Amino acid sequence: MAATYDTVVLDIEGTTTPITFVHETMFPYITSNIDEFLTTHWTDPTVRAHVQSIAEQANKDVADGLAQAIAIDLAADSQEEIRQKVLANVSWQMRADRKIGPLKGLQGYMWKFAFESGALVSVIYDDASMAIHRWVEAGKNVYIYSSGSVEAQKLLFGHSDHGNMLGLFSGYYDTKIGAKVEPESYSRIVKDIGVEPSRVLFISDSIKEIQAADQAGLQTVVSVRPGNAPIAEDCGFRTATNFLDIA
Repeated sequence: MAATYDTVVLDIEGTTTPITFVHETMFPYITSNIDEFLTTHWTDPTVRAHVQSIAEQANKDVADGLAQAIAIDLAADSQEEIRQKVLANVSWQMRADRKIGPLKGLQGYMWKFAFESGALVSVIYDDASMAIHRWVEAGKNVYIYSSGSVEAQKLLFGHSDHGNMLGLFSGYYDTKIGAKVEPESYSRIVKDIGVEPSRVLFISDSIKEIQAADQAGLQTVVSVRPGNAPIAEDCGFRTATNFLDIA
């Protein structure tokens, strides 16, 4: 690197983990199992809380004129009507790849059951795992910043094909700190960590995220992995196909 850094902030999808794992394993798990999951866990207080959040979001979407949204009346609809409407709203939101709290919350709760039961085991790139260990051994602090909830992040790294990696990370951030394409989000993260932006290295496969981090004063590297969106050679940022090249 052109300058030294003592803090590393990592994206997940397309960076530490193959983009295919998220889109071909984690998301399909939700679509294939949500009907049975809701039926089995319908009276679970946590599920009921997620249902309420999804209903509130659905009603807001209807009020905002989103054509695919289906209103849910928790007081007047039967329990089966509510369940079917939740399924319908989750379905269209996942097709649209919406990154909103109510959807992420229910997905995260389902993934919790899946990871803890062994139905899902996350995939971490070998070089990413090795580099993270090297950074930590060298005294650097490593953080995660992902659009997935902090709970989902911990499930992924706690149940990986490289074992439980949670002890390697100093902290986790999701979009509660701000959108990943906004420079202010990265400023909030470095302020929360208590370091100078110039001492932080951010790695992501998203050019828009890299641009935002760069504007906030962080060092950056674009992750180039199989299946990721193509990156132009003249993108203006350093790229890496292997974390060990930057570790």
